[in-house]
Amino acid sequence: MAGDGFGFPVESQAVSVKKKTAATTTTTTKKKNTVVSRSWVSLDHEGRSTVLDVDKYAIMQRVQINARDLRLLDPLLSYPSTILGRESVIVLNLEHIKSIITADEVLLRDPMDENVVPIVEELQRRLPSTNSLYQGQGEEEEPSHTQNELAENEFPFEFRALEVALEAICSFLDARTRELETDTYPALDELTSKISSRNLDRVRKLKSAMTRLTNRVQKVRDELEQLLDDDDDMAELYLSRKVAGTPESGSGTPIWFLASPKDYSKMSKTSRASAITFRGENDVEELEMLLEAYFMQIEGTLNKLITLREYIDDTEDYINIQLDNHRNQLIQLELFLSSGTVCLSIYSLVTAIFGMNIPYTWKEDHEHVFKWVVILTGIVCATIYVSLSSYARSKGLVGS
Repeated sequence: MAGDGFGFPVESQAVSVKKKTAATTTTTTKKKNTVVSRSWVSLDHEGRSTVLDVDKYAIMQRVQINARDLRLLDPLLSYPSTILGRESVIVLNLEHIKSIITADEVLLRDPMDENVVPIVEELQRRLPSTNSLYQGQGEEEEPSHTQNELAENEFPFEFRALEVALEAICSFLDARTRELETDTYPALDELTSKISSRNLDRVRKLKSAMTRLTNRVQKVRDELEQLLDDDDDMAELYLSRKVAGTPESGSGTPIWFLASPKDYSKMSKTSRASAITFRGENDVEELEMLLEAYFMQIEGTLNKLITLREYIDDTEDYINIQLDNHRNQLIQLELFLSSGTVCLSIYSLVTAIFGMNIPYTWKEDHEHVFKWVVILTGIVCATIYVSLSSYARSKGLVGS
């Protein structure tokens, strides 16, 4: 190869250029793939996770979702919080939680993110169904009728995944709110005790952070409220019901009853039998109860932020009152100084006139006239100053 290089320098240069071009093309292709490709994690109904490094077209084919709905999960685009029900999927965009939920699978974007890792772990723990917990237990396996009862009353897969996401986002926003409260209340108390540029700038930054957090919480709250107000939208989230087919009236096929295994174990057999009801296609009681629980939680977080905003507004009013009081004190001082300046000007004018080195005829036999002029002028000026101060106090222009 070295001999070829010395024998044909032109071809060597051509080969070198081709290699550089190929390397550049490969680098460009890798960059494009890096930009297009997105990291996802897939969790099935048993909690098994699989990391996927695929582009959006592979995701669209995998879960049968259109590009418009998938665009809601693009981290480069800013979309409000959304819980969207489609024919076979639930599109979930809640802050850092960007997920696609099907009847038997959960796809979660950016699984390596520090805020997403706990959600993946929680999904792995809570996604396995109740009856699967009894499999492989040998002699300790529960009786078959108990498994059937639990299977009949088990929460659907998509709702277990949705509950984990709602619990995570509500806890996340509530934690951010508590951190903001911890920083804001001491800063406001310090500002009321000492008004300075440093304290004002600190409170300004905290108020901006509170406004942004309030908007984020408000978006999640509005999305839950909008979903609760529309039964058709909630019915679209019943993916398992769509897969299994809507039971006909009187068919005897029970639909899931909203009760956790722990609560279910506490119920008597009679209560459990009476609790199993036959639900119609438009029945959304289970999901409504689930959403209401987290709606109340996010409402409580929003109330904390509203209370914090009111405290900030009250502090601002108190500071404005303090500043107005200082301004009034300065005005009073200016009024007294102006009155004193007028009186001193009169005194200086009179003494200047009589103190000029000009020969006056009345000075010949009245050597002490200038002394009396100075004294009388001082008395008159002092009287004018006291009169102006009394008039200002009587009119309420200055404090007592």
